[in-house]
Amino acid sequence: MIINKTTGKIISPRERVCQNFFSQARGLMFRKKQNLVMVFPNERKISLHMFFVFYPIDVLIVDDQMRIVEIKRYFQPFTTWKSAKKGKCVVELGDRRTPAGEVLAALGDQIDQFQ
Repeated sequence: MIINKTTGKIISPRERVCQNFFSQARGLMFRKKQNLVMVFPNERKISLHMFFVFYPIDVLIVDDQMRIVEIKRYFQPFTTWKSAKKGKCVVELGDRRTPAGEVLAALGDQIDQFQ
């Protein structure tokens, strides 16, 4: 579960944690809608692709202080993207079960440790 400590809202009630290279490389490819967390050993700029992911997602880049430093909304299938900021974690929100237009996270928000 990922909780936005700034607002108290639940960002993700359930997610898959990808800690090794192979699970991070696969990401959401060929998977049903779900949320993923990727944790890296140190902060770095993040490069992502959406090859063989058939639905748009939101991406949160989180620094080592668990603060959201960048957001990519509606990352479209079969496209690529590179973050402008460095992050230690990436949260891919593929399973967004919120009312249309509701914002669960904003730049600078603090999130709880991944549980």
